[in-house]
Amino acid sequence: MKKVKYLVTLLAVIFLIACSGSDTYRGDWKATNVDGEQYNLTFNAKSFTVTNTAGEVTNYNYTQNSVNIKNSVETYGLNLEDGRKYQLNFPLADDESVGLLLDSNGKVLYAISRDNYITYDDIFALD
Repeated sequence: MKKVKYLVTLLAVIFLIACSGSDTYRGDWKATNVDGEQYNLTFNAKSFTVTNTAGEVTNYNYTQNSVNIKNSVETYGLNLEDGRKYQLNFPLADDESVGLLLDSNGKVLYAISRDNYITYDDIFALD
């Protein structure tokens, strides 16, 4: 009986951790949409905010539903409370300081960076 209780508790903890946002993307980001408009994004464990240049804040509740790592490129699946699905993609191998927020069709919503406002082209530009 103790083993069953232990197993159930362990599975519950794993489930709760899996639904929370990853430490990889938690925190503050500078974001630029495809029209060049700048925003600030802040990811918490189960919600994130989008703040525009006028200071208007929009809050979204989410759960993380997937993690995919291939060739050191990380992609996290996010399910919003209203049913929308997004992906946070870190396309540069071993670099989690820049990324892309994509919709469910792979369309870029924001290019994100920890330090600067960047564009999609900044991430993939050839030097």
